[in-house]
Amino acid sequence: MSEAQIERRKMVTLPQEDFEEILERAAERGARHALSEVGLDGPDAARDIHELRGLLDAFTEAKKTAGLTMVKMLVTGLVMALLAGAFVKLKLFGGAQ
Repeated sequence: MSEAQIERRKMVTLPQEDFEEILERAAERGARHALSEVGLDGPDAARDIHELRGLLDAFTEAKKTAGLTMVKMLVTGLVMALLAGAFVKLKLFGGAQ
């Protein structure tokens, strides 16, 4: 027998609907297995995922707030340094004359 004939014997043909059903079942099993591997299976899974999303939202908000605070501190420091320089330049502190 030639190799082409051997390869044809290994092939399986299915109707499109059956193939899609098999793919859908395999995808669902894979998803359930993946969720089970990370501990997100069972009756509390939806609540756990909701809590995880809440934690991620809070972390994102904290990062944004920290960034804005740093920018405000830098701008305030720059303005204070400029004012201090202006006061010294204008001798408003009663420094050396």
